[in-house]
Amino acid sequence: MDARQMAEQLQPKLREIRHYLIRLGASPSDAEDILQETVYKAFLYIDSIEKGKFSAWLYKVAINRYYDLCRRKKWAMVPIESVEIPDSSLPEDAILQQEKKEKVEAVLGELAPLHRQLLIMKYEMELSYQEIAELLGMRMEQVKASLYQARQQFKKKYGSE
Repeated sequence: MDARQMAEQLQPKLREIRHYLIRLGASPSDAEDILQETVYKAFLYIDSIEKGKFSAWLYKVAINRYYDLCRRKKWAMVPIESVEIPDSSLPEDAILQQEKKEKVEAVLGELAPLHRQLLIMKYEMELSYQEIAELLGMRMEQVKASLYQARQQFKKKYGSE
């Protein structure tokens, strides 16, 4: 397979990772930079990446690069405002929906990075426990336990506001 064919096959996965990075709080331009670096590293280390684990490897490199960037810039991870609100017949419904979305985003922003990551992967990206475990390099039992803790932490913070 040549580089062009590989790039074409990577495009859907890269769009998914880009969306995920933005949901974590990266700006679109930072997400693009991170993806470029990730793809570059993938081409450099292609022979050492385990067969069948390429997708998890890409996620892990991109996520680690994002967290490095956050530490370097000492960012607060601020979610973007690009979540679409379904059309509503009443303006009040749109306002209430926006307020709910903002509250959810604020609570997600208060969670530990791993908990936020797990909740986004499970409920927004609709990944299975197994897929999450593979992407994060965790045992499935760890994913389940951490996701339970994340849900409890989210409920507690969401209900207290």
